Amino acid sequence: MALTERDAEILDVERTWWTISGTKEALVRERLGMSLSTYRKLLGGLLDDPDALAHDPLVVRRLRRVREQRRRARYEGRSADGPGR
Repeated sequence: MALTERDAEILDVERTWWTISGTKEALVRERLGMSLSTYRKLLGGLLDDPDALAHDPLVVRRLRRVREQRRRARYEGRSADGPGR
């Protein structure tokens, strides 16, 4: 199934949110009309979608790495931010 317009917009927001003034939450509400928790849930679902990977491989691969680091940290019983945090 092809990537929807909303899914592409979610990936675009994730790629650029830090370059725009204001909070990520405000940007998500303004551009996508959804809460940050809904956005995160949908974004998490996109990480395993081959169409999302084709649309924005850098963002998807970066988020996959972060997800894996957090999973590994939970498994090992430590903070994902590193030792001492």
